[in-house]
Formats: sequence, C-alpha cells, structure tokens
Amino acid sequence: MSVSLYYSAHRATPLTGPESAAMARVVAARTASFPYEDEEGLYLYDQDPADLREIVDGSTKMPFDPARLMPVIVHVLDSVTELRRTVPDAEWRVHMDDLDVPWDETEGYALPGMRDADLSAELAADGTPG
Repeated sequence: MSVSLYYSAHRATPLTGPESAAMARVVAARTASFPYEDEEGLYLYDQDPADLREIVDGSTKMPFDPARLMPVIVHVLDSVTELRRTVPDAEWRVHMDDLDVPWDETEGYALPGMRDADLSAELAADGTPG
C-alpha cells in the first residue's frame, strides 16, 4: 500500500502572470534539486480551465525505501512551503493521506521529526523505523 502527500490551493481569483511565472520558477528549481531520479518528486496536475479557484493541485507518492522517505518528505514539504509563500493569499491544504500537515509561519510545512538527523541516520542505516 502506498502513501502519498497531497497539496492544493484555492482562491477566488486566478493566478496573475507574475504569480504564474514565480510558481514556475519554484517548481523548476525544486525539481532540479530533487535528490532521487527514480522517485516521484513535486508533481502538479494540469489545471482544469473550468475551475478558476483551484490554483495548485498535486501529489507525491512516498518511496517504499525507508532510507529515502525522510529526504523526500523534507524536499517536497519545503517545495510546497515555497509555493505557498509565493501565493500566500490562497487557502492551502497539505495532507499525507488522512493526516493534515500543519503550517507554521516560521518553519512552513513540517511533520514532527522530519528534520531529526538521528532518525534519518537510523532509517538509512537499517531501513526500519525507530
């Protein structure tokens, strides 16, 4: 069974030209810096032209390899944080299946322990959680 991270943003007005360009720059930079060629990174769906309120919609399938899980979570949540900061006036929702990922003005989107170096090292060393 796979686990995915989902992200979306809605607002009453569509993206402006400068906002679309800024979002494209974030996506390009974050895609280029993704750590694994064979894993799924930040992925935005094609927008439905009939739904002008939906300005971002995407998902990322989490890797099965426990050693890759934390780096992917950190990278994708940092990517979505940058997207949100590019368009802060939208209503954003980020969740991993049924678990909402909280927003923090300072840190952005984060899950407890995702930046814990000891946990990441443990996952990388033996491939099993804690």
